[in-house]
Amino acid sequence: MHWSWLNWGQWLVALAMVGFCAPHAQADAVSQSSDLISGQFDSTNAQNWALHSQYTNTYQWHPAFSAPYSGPNSLSANSNGEQTNDATLYVGYRVSSSSELWINAEYDQGYGLNGTLGMAGFPSGEAYKVGADNPYYRTPRLFYRKVINLGGQQQQVASAINQFAGSHTADNLTLTIGKFAVTDIFDNNTYAHDPRNDFLNWAAVDAGAFDYAADAWGYTYGAAIEWTTGSWTWRNGLFDLSQIPNSEKLTQRFSQYELVSEIEKRYKCENKPGKIRFLVFDNRGRMGSYADAIALWQQSGQPAGGPSTALVRRYASRPGAALNIEQAVTENLGLFARLSANNGNEETYEFTDINQSAELGMSLKGSQWGRADDSVGSALIVNGISSAARAYFADGGLGVLVGDGQLTHYDTEQIAEFYYAWQALSYLTVTADYQYVRNPAYNADRGPVNIFAMRVHLQY
Repeated sequence: MHWSWLNWGQWLVALAMVGFCAPHAQADAVSQSSDLISGQFDSTNAQNWALHSQYTNTYQWHPAFSAPYSGPNSLSANSNGEQTNDATLYVGYRVSSSSELWINAEYDQGYGLNGTLGMAGFPSGEAYKVGADNPYYRTPRLFYRKVINLGGQQQQVASAINQFAGSHTADNLTLTIGKFAVTDIFDNNTYAHDPRNDFLNWAAVDAGAFDYAADAWGYTYGAAIEWTTGSWTWRNGLFDLSQIPNSEKLTQRFSQYELVSEIEKRYKCENKPGKIRFLVFDNRGRMGSYADAIALWQQSGQPAGGPSTALVRRYASRPGAALNIEQAVTENLGLFARLSANNGNEETYEFTDINQSAELGMSLKGSQWGRADDSVGSALIVNGISSAARAYFADGGLGVLVGDGQLTHYDTEQIAEFYYAWQALSYLTVTADYQYVRNPAYNADRGPVNIFAMRVHLQY
C-alpha cells in the first residue's frame, strides 16, 4: 500500500471539495438554497445549478496462494494489499427546461492489486489501469444532455448525480454528447452496475465481454441517442476508441470508433418490474489477430517473450453482444443475469481479456432485519476465452490484464462475490466484500485466491 504525508495534504484539498455539499455545512443557508445544494427542481422556483459530491476509499487484500509459476501479468502469489481513493465534485447547469450541462471534477489515487493485472474479471471496479502514489486531477465527464418530449403522460425525474430533477413525457428522445462512460448509458442494471455502492468485480458491474470504448480510466468522447416509447427504449451510440488498444489517449476525429446499439423492454411479472436489455457493438480500429501474432512469432524463431499482437495490428472489426436481465421478486429482493460474447480472434481493444462471460446474482435490502437501507448481494461469474486466445496465452503472449507466460492447463475463470453494504449514516455507506476466485487468468495451475475488501463511500 502506497501512502505518504504528501498524500494527506492533497487529500485534505480533495475532501474539502467533497465536503462543500455536506448537509451539515452552513446549516443556516440550507433552507434558503436547498434546491441548489441537492439539485432538486421546483418549477415555481427553478434553480439553474446543481452540486453533488462523493468520496470513496477501497482497500483490497488477498493472502498468499498456490502458484507454481508466474509471468509478467500474473497476480502476485504473495500476500498483497492495495487501496484506491477518489473524490468527485459533480456540477450541473440547467441550460433550458429540457437541456443540461454537467462537468465532473475528480481526484484519484492508488492502485489495484498487482497494478491492476492478473485477473480477467478484475476484483475492483474502483481500480483503474493507471495508478499513482499521489492524488492527481482528472475531468472524467463533460457532457450535454437534451430531452425532446414526444407525448404521453408527464413523468417525474428525481434529482441524482449528473441529473436534474424535473419532468418529461413518457415518450421522448434523449441526446447525450461529450465526454462520459459508455456504460453510463448502456448495459445498465439496477442491482449490479455501481462499484461505489454494490459489486466490485469488473465482470459483475458490466458485461464481461462488452469491450466498450474507453481510455485507460474508462471514459471516452461520443454521442448517444435514446428513443423511449411506451415500454421500449432503443439506444444507439458512436464512441471514440483509444489510439492503440488499452491506451491512455483517444484517437482524434473518430478515426477508430465503436458503434453500439441496445434495445430495452420493461415489463411486469406478477406485478413486479423487470427489464431485458440486448446490446450489440462493433469496434473498428487497428488491432492484432491472435493467429497472426503466433504465426509471426513462429516465423521469427519463437523469441523469448512470446507472440505479440502489437506487431501485427491492422484495421479490423471486432463485434460482440450482451444480454442483460433484471427482475424484482419482492420489494426487497432482486435477481439479475448477464450473458455476453465477442469476436475471440482479435485482441481485446479496451476492457479486459474476456471472450465469453456469464453472470447470475441477487440483491437483497435489509428490511427483514430492521436495516431497510442496508443491502447484501451475491454474484457468480464464469469467464472464458476463445481457442485462438488460449493458443496465444499458452505460447507466452500478454493481454490487457492477463498473461502468466504459459497456459498449460486452461480452465474458465470462476468468481463468486459477496458483499454487505451498511448504511451507517444517510450519506455514509461502509461495505465489506469477499471474492473467491478459481483459475485466475484462466490458469488452472494457480490459485484459488481469496480476496477481501473494505469500502467507505460518502455521497452528498
